[in-house]
Amino acid sequence: MHHHMAAWALLLLLSAAGRCAGQALVPGVMIFGDSVVDAGNNNRLATLVRADFPPYGRDFPATHAPTGRFCNGKLATDYTVDNLGLSSYPPAYLGEEAQTDNRSLLHGANFASGAAGYLDATAALYGAISLGQQLNYFKEYQSKVAAVAGSSRAAALTSGSIYVVSAGTSDYVQNYYVNAMLAAAYTPDQFADALMTPFTAFIESLYGLGARRIGVTSLPPMGCLPASVTLFGGGGNGGGCVERLNNDSLTFNTKLQAASDAVKKQRPDLKLVIFDIYNPLLNLVSDPNSAGFFEARRACCGTGTIETSVLCHQGAPGTCANATGYVFWDGFHPTDAANKVLADALLLQGLQLIS
Repeated sequence: MHHHMAAWALLLLLSAAGRCAGQALVPGVMIFGDSVVDAGNNNRLATLVRADFPPYGRDFPATHAPTGRFCNGKLATDYTVDNLGLSSYPPAYLGEEAQTDNRSLLHGANFASGAAGYLDATAALYGAISLGQQLNYFKEYQSKVAAVAGSSRAAALTSGSIYVVSAGTSDYVQNYYVNAMLAAAYTPDQFADALMTPFTAFIESLYGLGARRIGVTSLPPMGCLPASVTLFGGGGNGGGCVERLNNDSLTFNTKLQAASDAVKKQRPDLKLVIFDIYNPLLNLVSDPNSAGFFEARRACCGTGTIETSVLCHQGAPGTCANATGYVFWDGFHPTDAANKVLADALLLQGLQLIS
């Protein structure tokens, strides 16, 4: 409890400091990865993995309309941006605003794409933007910012911004677990090892482009995602998490921390933090009531077609009336309310990135 109180005191202090000065704690935020952080890039792609239709976005502030975020409202990264005192969310790089008005890019941008993974092959399966292509867009972004703000301000934005990377879940749930060839080629342990090479290469590439403050999310407890329980849970009525998948998450997370430590040894001027999202989400699922939730098993928005991997579709029957009591919005993604809880946990873990 005391730790929790200290956390809140700190949050209040930070937001007050940011608000009074009318000044953000960082110049910008750059977002890379998958559907957990995609703010609308997939709207522009010929992919089935998209969220640009109701009931997605129904609780998004002001508009109550779909944005392309895989949520009923705000993502954890949106709450993080609020906490950092920035006045607007980094725009989806492929979106109209970012493509037509270079000034909208001066506080960061969002390059994430639903179904992207550390393996470029994962994105290719779904027509998503691979991490490699996200890096290419980031280079293009840097030159646009330099053109509108000058090279010294552009360089300061690059080095001072926080970079958020969220990936890995799609490599498992949308590739390894459903791809017989991969499953035959790798044990879960070997597969986790195989993902460390592209992870390290991606971080090295960001560093090479000037990034110095990078936060990478761990894997969530994959076995607790409603889609996983539907697809891989022996159908028992216990409704518990799929232990084998949670173990795969833990294996990956241990290796991710080790790979991250290895990169930091080589790069003393790099701030690199692995955000543990596993435990905060597992806590919500195991004991929803203590955080004010009542449903942690079933998603608010009912099961649609499993192939598209987005288990929520237009007019989905049985979409819950009030999502605030639910931990999961659809088969893969937390609700706005759960994202707020996760973002507060991340802020405490990421303090060293803003110091």
